[in-house]
Amino acid sequence: MDGLGRDSVETKPTVPARISHFVFAFVLIGWGILGLVKGDFAPGWQPVPESMPARQASAYVCAFVCIAVGAGLLWRRRSTLAARVFFFWLLIWLVVLRLPWMIVSFGVDHWWSASSTAMLTAAAWIMYVSLSNDWDRQHLGLVVGRRGLALARILFGSGLIPIGLAHFLYLEATAPLVPSWLMWPVFWAYFTGAAFIAAGIAIIIGVLPRLASMLVTLQIGLLTLVVWVPIVLTGQPNAFQWGEVVVSIILTACSWVIADSYIGTSWLVSGRRKQLS
Repeated sequence: MDGLGRDSVETKPTVPARISHFVFAFVLIGWGILGLVKGDFAPGWQPVPESMPARQASAYVCAFVCIAVGAGLLWRRRSTLAARVFFFWLLIWLVVLRLPWMIVSFGVDHWWSASSTAMLTAAAWIMYVSLSNDWDRQHLGLVVGRRGLALARILFGSGLIPIGLAHFLYLEATAPLVPSWLMWPVFWAYFTGAAFIAAGIAIIIGVLPRLASMLVTLQIGLLTLVVWVPIVLTGQPNAFQWGEVVVSIILTACSWVIADSYIGTSWLVSGRRKQLS
């Protein structure tokens, strides 16, 4: 790669379609259906200010976008368009809504949602890189080229770190969620928090990123099964708990997409520095 100009026509990075991409698509469809049933923003889109113009209409638009994109990703002839639309939709959501509100009101709700949106945007970005065509590589080479792939992974890693920090800052809310049969709830709260932070740093700096992404996918998946699913099955989950179930499923699918993007790369380093040079 000679410079910025060459990235617009560089060869498409190798990110083949995998089972995780199909899972991601079905999760999007389910997420959209949930939004239509609720008649409001589904968990994962929240929080959205009540003062937002056309809030109700925007909720339905988000739901329809998820369903249309999920279906498009499953339809080969429309998969590139679907991935492109979803990536830019999420990028706008992150930049216009999430980041400004996090700055204005730096509460856990806002930076937690910004982190999860960053992870979702990163997964959508990876999907876009995987499905990009000649038009994308010619006009949006910086987005779908190797630099874009590297930046998507960095964005994902950046989203993991605040989630890990929350386990330490809000221990009184995290530790009680650990099932009693696991014992040592404080230890597990700290351990999972540290694991999120370590995985985020590893992915950002490109040291053991493949292993880190696989382990964080496993961790989020296990948290979904061990913590949230039993709460739904055995208790009377409140709105917050239902929301966490949905978000946990979404983030598991996102992490799987990121982990699969490393298949075929070295277990030790990602070559990110070379990609960004």
